[in-house]
Amino acid sequence: MKKSILRYGAYGAITICVLFIFSWYVLGTLSLPVQEVLGYVSIVVSLSFVFFGIRHYRDKENAGKVSFKQALAIGLMITLITALVFGLLDVFYTEVLNPGFMDQYYAEIAENMKGTLPPDELRVKLAELESQKAQFSNPLLSFAFMALTVFLVGFILTLISSLILQRK
Repeated sequence: MKKSILRYGAYGAITICVLFIFSWYVLGTLSLPVQEVLGYVSIVVSLSFVFFGIRHYRDKENAGKVSFKQALAIGLMITLITALVFGLLDVFYTEVLNPGFMDQYYAEIAENMKGTLPPDELRVKLAELESQKAQFSNPLLSFAFMALTVFLVGFILTLISSLILQRK
């Protein structure tokens, strides 16, 4: 089981890193909403290795059998590896590779709000935005949020994969 977890966790981690770097270099000129959608697509693609890891364990290492509990454990560990690597990559990106990212990101969101909200509501939303910006400028909180985001998506994919692949 450990071998499958490490192998497919590494595949997921490598995939999410490659897709992240690809999107940074090639797709960096797209609007933030499009980049966010592509980010979630990258997360789902990289976490597809949860399914393949559980299936590999079932078919190649465990004589065609895997319980829901075993499949859940394998999937969650693969997800955890991918999530932790992505959290670290995100902190490295925002602290070293592109330290101005948070300012750019929040400036674009604020600009989009200005065209859609009335002045009173805009002031409230901008204050909330500044509070969020201060929180996410903390690398530890940024790491936790990004890793948790990937983990939650992976948890859902793990549940689905475990239900599909379980065999007694």
